[in-house]
Amino acid sequence: MELEIRKAKPEEMDEFRRVAGTALLMPIPDFLSDDITLCAFKDGKLATSYAAWNLTVKANGNDVPVAGVTMVGTLPVYRRLGCLRKITTRHFELLHEKGEQPVAALYASRAAIYRRYAYSVVVTRHIYKVEPRYIQFIAGKEPKGSFREAGENDTDTLAILYDRFIADRTGYLLRNTDMWKRRLNPTPREGHQQSIVIYEEDGEPLGYVIYSASMAQDGRLKFGQNISIRDMVWLTPSAYRAIWEFFSLMDIILEITWGEAPTDDPLPHLLMEPRMLNELSHDGVLARIVDVERAMDKRGYDTEGILTFRIIDKLCPWNEGTWKLETSPDGATIKRTDEEPQLEMPVSTLALLYFGQVSATEAARMGRLDVHEPGSIASWDSVMGTRYRPGCADMF
Repeated sequence: MELEIRKAKPEEMDEFRRVAGTALLMPIPDFLSDDITLCAFKDGKLATSYAAWNLTVKANGNDVPVAGVTMVGTLPVYRRLGCLRKITTRHFELLHEKGEQPVAALYASRAAIYRRYAYSVVVTRHIYKVEPRYIQFIAGKEPKGSFREAGENDTDTLAILYDRFIADRTGYLLRNTDMWKRRLNPTPREGHQQSIVIYEEDGEPLGYVIYSASMAQDGRLKFGQNISIRDMVWLTPSAYRAIWEFFSLMDIILEITWGEAPTDDPLPHLLMEPRMLNELSHDGVLARIVDVERAMDKRGYDTEGILTFRIIDKLCPWNEGTWKLETSPDGATIKRTDEEPQLEMPVSTLALLYFGQVSATEAARMGRLDVHEPGSIASWDSVMGTRYRPGCADMF
């Protein structure tokens, strides 16, 4: 019997959670709806789980609908049968047919799995592990405000601060009510305590940090707490410095971990001894342009320009061909053209440019695209530039 690709039925969701949980070695939430699934069935049995959230991501200030692929897993006895490829191909076809979500994105246990389907790493995660004694600033705006604990009535304040923070950024998700509920009320973990504090100057909220504390031991006699930063927002340089100084004054803390620092995070350039951040980096969000025509005009652009480019995309043939993109701060249009392209690239490279992960110049130096009109590179760098480097503070 051939593989059947379809949504899981409501009565099959327990099996969906079992398959996903077995493959991913993690509990699968009950709130997952069967309506967002697309699975592979072998001989009537669920072989591969797959789902996609309806998300919205910021792209240089604009809102872009995204299919947030999640809960992907294949039971060991069904691996190497092409289950995931058939699901992914069908999912891309459905996205193109509906025309609502021109971009797909995900977090991967192994990036190589999804590079086969032309996903690219568009957000790099930077991780800090720093002892409070090394949070000593050589530069930055000195804070003049104070902190207060967030209360039950501060949900709107936190949401407003977050929306202001991501307004001009790229890669960050718009959070709906359910996303905020899960962030503010995480599943309890033994020995962990979550706290939320808001930073204000003259009564105006300018930032917040959500963190969890857990008991830790350093050596036989030294006990204290480890802090894990779960979410951090700042609207001014002084608010950013204030948040870090807030932690540096807690003598009981042994180590502070922040796993979602964006690539252009300022901390390494502000500390006396930046190497003590023990910074690590690895792939974060991977994204794929599923529908070039519907994606390119939704992104924000800060300059006027005319770009022509040829796309190579064997998995999504509707993307293949030469396109002409005209941009301005007021909007953009895209259409097919018979003109000679300035650049030629696989669709995986286009995702890197779309999110501002690399510039066209950098992509050319890497061999990720071919330049047919050398003088056009400067225009590409200008038009496709983003106000901030891409980042994302949410898992999905």
